[in-house]
Amino acid sequence: MKLLLVEDDPAMQATLQRALGRKQIDVRVCGDGAAALAQWQALAPDVVALDLSLPGRDGLQVLADARAAGLRTPVLLLTARGTVGDRVLGLNAGADDYLPKPFDLDELEARLRALRRRQGGADEPVPEVGALRLDPASGAIYLRGEVLELTPREAALLRALMARPGHAVAKERLFALVFPGEAEVQAEAIEVVAYRLRKKLAGSGASLVTLRGLGYLLKPD
Repeated sequence: MKLLLVEDDPAMQATLQRALGRKQIDVRVCGDGAAALAQWQALAPDVVALDLSLPGRDGLQVLADARAAGLRTPVLLLTARGTVGDRVLGLNAGADDYLPKPFDLDELEARLRALRRRQGGADEPVPEVGALRLDPASGAIYLRGEVLELTPREAALLRALMARPGHAVAKERLFALVFPGEAEVQAEAIEVVAYRLRKKLAGSGASLVTLRGLGYLLKPD
């Protein structure tokens, strides 16, 4: 796997190049937001790990420019910013996942490989449930051909359920996907997201079913 790491801290660059290199990940580094887009286009990496705080150009601007240029590479945001608002901005700008600093190297590797697998799944069958369709490449969810308006958390929950239609997905697993790295959030928060999503699915031909003690599943009506 070829990784473009956009990070301005030389110590962090060296640490990640060394640690990930031992795991057969080819890490190329860029320390300047202004140069990141050109390097991204030139390298054609499998995954981009993008710091939000960069000299020259903010990470969110780099991400927005890349998506506007048609670059669909999976992006993992690395952020020391603690607010949920910053993370939501990143996801809305086109990021696929985020990891707060400081992070565990094993978790970083796992998230990078998960994004790589997602990219490689573009040729897999398109998940459809009722009138819902999930685009594996972009992660967008369509209802009868129109993009379904969802919050990032609702979209994360629905994507996880559409990946396994008709099968129960444990609450703990869904919580980790919907609230990644948010230890301060109560476990019951997933129920609130599920409640709101269920209302938005009315008339879609798909139902979100609660299985007590097991989790949730999505099934056609």
